Amino acid sequence: MRQAFPQSPMCYATLTHFSPAKCSARLVPTQPGEDGMAIDGAHVIIYSKDAEADRAFFQNVLKFPHVDAGHGWLIFKLPPSEVAVHPSDENDLHEFYLMCDDLDAEMTRLKKAGVVCEPPSTQPWGRLTRLKLPGGGELGLYQPRHARP
Repeated sequence: MRQAFPQSPMCYATLTHFSPAKCSARLVPTQPGEDGMAIDGAHVIIYSKDAEADRAFFQNVLKFPHVDAGHGWLIFKLPPSEVAVHPSDENDLHEFYLMCDDLDAEMTRLKKAGVVCEPPSTQPWGRLTRLKLPGGGELGLYQPRHARP
């Protein structure tokens, strides 16, 4: 039997899916080390033709907290996140989207910082824009309609 969430700032949870037909899920609390490994994070890598400029963007425009892993190599803390697994004819395809509660307000803030965003589009899962990174890449930014874990 699983124990209740511990009374501490850190909780561990296992996402358990039941009937795919019902698309229901629930969080089941777990303890570190219970049932094996306790994964406590994820590391996202964005490849860039100008990594230094894109690091400056994450630091100065998005204002993400960071640590210097040595020699100016910045590792950024991400906001709370989620992972979705979609069907595909190919493996090893990955996408990275930032999320916000008010897309219009965030686009206005980014525009003031000189960031170019595409006009927003309405998708079944939320409102979406794409923003250009200084290194030439793009990131999706959306306001979800779906519940967030």
